[in-house]
Amino acid sequence: MTHPTNRPATWFVTGASRGLGLELVTQLLRRGDNVAATTRSAERLQTALVGADTTNLLPLEVSLADEQDVRAAVTATEERFGGLDVVVNNAGYGFLAAVEEVTDAEARKMFDVQIFGVWNVLRAALPGMRARGGGHIINVSSILGLTTFPGWGLYCAGKFALEGLTESLAAEVAAHGIAVNLIEPGYMRTDFLRPTSLGLPENAIDAYPAIRDMTGAHQAMPGTQLGDPVRAASAIITVVTAGDAPLHQLLGSDSLEFADTRLHTLRAEFDAARVLAMTSDHAES
Repeated sequence: MTHPTNRPATWFVTGASRGLGLELVTQLLRRGDNVAATTRSAERLQTALVGADTTNLLPLEVSLADEQDVRAAVTATEERFGGLDVVVNNAGYGFLAAVEEVTDAEARKMFDVQIFGVWNVLRAALPGMRARGGGHIINVSSILGLTTFPGWGLYCAGKFALEGLTESLAAEVAAHGIAVNLIEPGYMRTDFLRPTSLGLPENAIDAYPAIRDMTGAHQAMPGTQLGDPVRAASAIITVVTAGDAPLHQLLGSDSLEFADTRLHTLRAEFDAARVLAMTSDHAES
């Protein structure tokens, strides 16, 4: 990562008051970097950072779905720190429900955070990065942006969309010196599966008992996940500072295992689809 030598690197991190985002902000402040941290509650963020040196912290209460709110936050960051080097789109939450159970309002709320909020941040941050000829975008996805499980349809839909958006973005901004990476963690020991971060359907349907069982199993999981948010945050910093990570940076042994299984399944499906696929070209082709 390159940035002006007369100031520390400046990071803009969304979803900063809990879990991976909070750990990332904590480590960045310890490094002496500048951090603009967005949250729905600046008070909660400040409480979580008690004891940390927050001299280089700019806490920002932001509604990511509000384009003007996001633009004002990015402007405030650039004015406070003299530029913006790294954006980490980390905000998100889980949702466990059958596709049929998800209401229109629940689906739109998810996409407001996972996609439209990210898009608002990108529109606000990219002009400055292009003008300075460099920067780094980190979009925190999930292994569920690469594979799927029953009950996670809404969450997967948001993360799959984020993956497509990010791959296109990476190709578009490379010529401007802007690096882009997807972070795809597996299960981590954060509050992601606790009520504060896991949405459930308002209108559960009796036809999906297996998903109710899965919900119970996931709610009992906190404290047993393989992933360590401290190490994951450190890995994100390494992705930015080393600058040599692949576009898709998996995190966690479970994430690697799920990804390998997905690759094997896709290869088998493509092979099975080959004969019929070849029948749909124009005859003269």
